[in-house]
Amino acid sequence: MDIRWLAAEPARSVIEQAGERVVDEIDLYSNDSAQAEAAAKGTRLNLLKYAFKALFAWLHNADVVKRIIKREHYDLIIGDETYEIIVAIILKRLKLNIPFLMLYDFLGLDAMSGNPLEKIGTYFWNRIWSLDYRIFRHQKNLALFVGEPEDIPDNRFGLLLPKRREYARKHYHFVGYILPFATKDLTDKTSLRKKLGYGDAPLVVCSIGGTAIGKNLLELCGKACTLAKQQIPNLHMVLVCGPRLPAESLAVPPDIEVKQFVPDLYMHFAACDLAIVQAGGTTTLELTALQRPFIYFPLEGHSEQEIVVAGRLRRHQAGMRMSYANSTAKSLAEAIIANINSHVEHKDIPLNGAYNVVQFINTLI
Repeated sequence: MDIRWLAAEPARSVIEQAGERVVDEIDLYSNDSAQAEAAAKGTRLNLLKYAFKALFAWLHNADVVKRIIKREHYDLIIGDETYEIIVAIILKRLKLNIPFLMLYDFLGLDAMSGNPLEKIGTYFWNRIWSLDYRIFRHQKNLALFVGEPEDIPDNRFGLLLPKRREYARKHYHFVGYILPFATKDLTDKTSLRKKLGYGDAPLVVCSIGGTAIGKNLLELCGKACTLAKQQIPNLHMVLVCGPRLPAESLAVPPDIEVKQFVPDLYMHFAACDLAIVQAGGTTTLELTALQRPFIYFPLEGHSEQEIVVAGRLRRHQAGMRMSYANSTAKSLAEAIIANINSHVEHKDIPLNGAYNVVQFINTLI
């Protein structure tokens, strides 16, 4: 099997470093992380505002896809939340004559304020989203949902539009969750710490994901660490900036370890006594599966994190939710002291998603 990849940074570098092949047109592919950062303000990110900012980048990327499939014959396209392909097909900007498999992990947007313009914009996007069944009613195309039906709010896309969970049951296939590791391989915290260069001191790992959004949260963690050390003097805190936030841009105490991009971050989560993260879907899923105590801060105004991810974590009895706007260094320090190395028993979650996805891929090839 010959697999070619099309991705923007930071995924592109990870793919290339793994020795995978990318398409010749990869330099033409627009990075919509920039649009997300432009739509953000501090720790706020409105998904609707981001979607409108990203629209032109999506249409450009759809043209890149069109160019690629014209140049070379492929037997299958797999899209990981490639909304540019979905939107372009619905708007008749792109036509695919080969099988297409789409991976989702949330469905629909929610207005997060009473602003009438936001409600109208949300309805506009949800109306388009509710038409993707036209793509997947053909046997050559499949929509897979990474998760469980309960991950989808049981309400309508909008007035006179279908109910989201019912719509997904009808048009999507639920595959469970996908992790890049087996939890049984990461149970020995002592050997993990030795491998990663950590000592025996209480360890807190703080991460904000793949964009620069969250700098303020990391700096708040740094201030909280100083206060927490009054009760835990040997506390070791690691701040992970990710690939798009320069480590040197953080204003934090010098005794805090700051890392840039960390491959296999889940190993550091498995080794820690507490994690502090944004409410990223994958990050919080990994921490849930690893049975680690963690504090999460949903991006304010980000409907997926505030509603979908937070709802999933409540259902799985995982994590402690906090709000950046309502938190101080003192309140976060108190939460660190109360939760570090605490015993947790998150509900078991279905982790056979990758196996299930492969079975669906086999039906299309």
